[in-house]
Amino acid sequence: MFKTNLTVEKEVKQEAKTGLIMQFTGMLSALIPVLALLGVKFDWLTQEFVDSLYLFLVALAPLVLTFYTIYKNHYSGKKAQEQNEVLKKEGLK
Repeated sequence: MFKTNLTVEKEVKQEAKTGLIMQFTGMLSALIPVLALLGVKFDWLTQEFVDSLYLFLVALAPLVLTFYTIYKNHYSGKKAQEQNEVLKKEGLK
C-alpha cells in the first residue's frame, strides 16, 4: 500500500518529536549516575521519574498539537474574524 506525501510528512514529524523526547529523557537517565558520582542527590530524580516523564511527554505532544490545530483553524480571534469577513465578502468561503 502506498502512502501519500502528506501521510509520510505527518509520520516523519511525529517521529521527530518522539525522537526529541527520547533524547531528552535519555540525557536525564545518563545524568543520574553522573550526579551520584559527584555526590549530588535529588530524591525525585530516579529512573522511574524519568520513565514517567517520558510517557507524560509522549502523551502531551499530540494533545498540544491538537489544541494548536484547533486554535489555528477556527475563526475566533480578532484578526481571524477579520480574515473570515474578507473571505466571505470575496465569496471564498
